[in-house]
Amino acid sequence: MLKRRIIPVELLLGGRLVKTVRFDTYRDVGDPVKSSQVYSDQDADELILLNIARDLRSPAVSRVFLKSIAESCYVPIAAGGGIGSVEDAAALFEVGADKVVVNSAAYARPTLLSEIADRFGSQAVVASIDAARSADNSFALRSDCGRRAEMTSLEQHIVSVIEHGAGEVLINSVDRDGAMSGYDLELIRRTRAACTVPLIVCGGAGHYLHLKEALDLGADAVACGSLFNFGDNNPLRAKSFLKNHQIPLKRI
Repeated sequence: MLKRRIIPVELLLGGRLVKTVRFDTYRDVGDPVKSSQVYSDQDADELILLNIARDLRSPAVSRVFLKSIAESCYVPIAAGGGIGSVEDAAALFEVGADKVVVNSAAYARPTLLSEIADRFGSQAVVASIDAARSADNSFALRSDCGRRAEMTSLEQHIVSVIEHGAGEVLINSVDRDGAMSGYDLELIRRTRAACTVPLIVCGGAGHYLHLKEALDLGADAVACGSLFNFGDNNPLRAKSFLKNHQIPLKRI
């Protein structure tokens, strides 16, 4: 059985870590290197580091911090933000990334996923999908840090990114981002039904029961920001809670 993972999400903006609310307002939550060290010590299974600067979303920015993080942490790191070429991905792998996260470019040029997978392996390619509820309660996809609407359906895009080489899918609810009110369970159900590779869910975790709900619906990993930024919560305690509910974990 594939064991489940607990993954802190770190959003990089202007050299600091921030926590957003619905992809809009944000709060400063610390230093990227120190925070990553803490998560590593607290038995996180992986880290996701995303540069969300809307005006300077270049992998070169992530690269500066990634090198220091990789030197002091002992967990796999998935890094993203502005990846638009194989060279961008290679630059992150060179300084310690184990995986790269691609979002906007997967719409404009889905063959980029294939190019990265051909060179580094599909296990190193994470396709990130941001979804927001529409007025009719359907899901609309967004790119460019939530600013641009994409005219493809959730299911069509999932099939596309997998066909082009993504080894994992990261699905994020724009509406639940930072709300701490629980993951969007319908979004998880629909994504899981269409997704044939490991699925990471993100957006909304406010307490450990929310993690269990997502894992019970078939998520392979739960990604969390606010849960670990605010309150006395950490990956080790989350694992203890889930272990008590007989959920198989990667490490404990």
